[in-house]
Amino acid sequence: MTENAIGAILTILWWVPILAAPFIGSFLGVVVERLPEGEPLVFGRSRCDYCGHTLAVRDLIPLVSWFAAQRRCRYCGTPLGWFYPNIEVAALLVAIWAALTISGPMMWVSCGLGWALLTLAVIDIRHLILPDVITLPLLAGGLVTIFAIDPSMLDQHALAAVLGFGVFWLIATGYRKLRGQEGLGLGDAKLLAAAGAWVSWQGLPGVVFFGAASALLVVLLRIALGADIGSRRHLPFGPYLCLATWLVWLYGPLLLG
Repeated sequence: MTENAIGAILTILWWVPILAAPFIGSFLGVVVERLPEGEPLVFGRSRCDYCGHTLAVRDLIPLVSWFAAQRRCRYCGTPLGWFYPNIEVAALLVAIWAALTISGPMMWVSCGLGWALLTLAVIDIRHLILPDVITLPLLAGGLVTIFAIDPSMLDQHALAAVLGFGVFWLIATGYRKLRGQEGLGLGDAKLLAAAGAWVSWQGLPGVVFFGAASALLVVLLRIALGADIGSRRHLPFGPYLCLATWLVWLYGPLLLG
């Protein structure tokens, strides 16, 4: 089968990622909960967090099972949280967003990027880490994607990955020496390297700008609402970098001047 034929098939089947998105989101929820704890992702059976009962297939249908059970465990009756429905809906929104913005085979690629960024963002919010097992393959995936699109652009995206890591590494090192505590983690540096691999050096300023601006906006909003933002309180930067990377990937580099 030729490359054009494969591209045509993927274009015709643009709706498949959207239908699959809630199931993808359910798996992403498993990754978010199990990966930081070192638990198996594929072979471990899903169980109720409260009574430990092994869940049946009918308990694992995204959104449907949650509503059908009236948001409670069918075995112990404990109210279930909103985590899985939220991430399943978020994965669906990523797929719809990608489909409305990018057409053809790149829509499939964009869904994969969006789902990976969603996973990283939620893990960082919940656990304050950005696992190498996701950021490093994401970096490699960006370079592979660009090579498939236009091999002549690979050096620019590889340079952006190096620059992204180097800039944040310098900031993190300088902050640690000046303040005696961690400011940016190396996970953020690796995530920015992955962003560079996807959006090239032209897109990096937009990623940093949108990421910093959205983080500042959230902090100011929390202060306005009375939240206590202490000087030593850890605030994850990864979610904002993920959002910024997604925006720049979909809509292009930030234009200055």
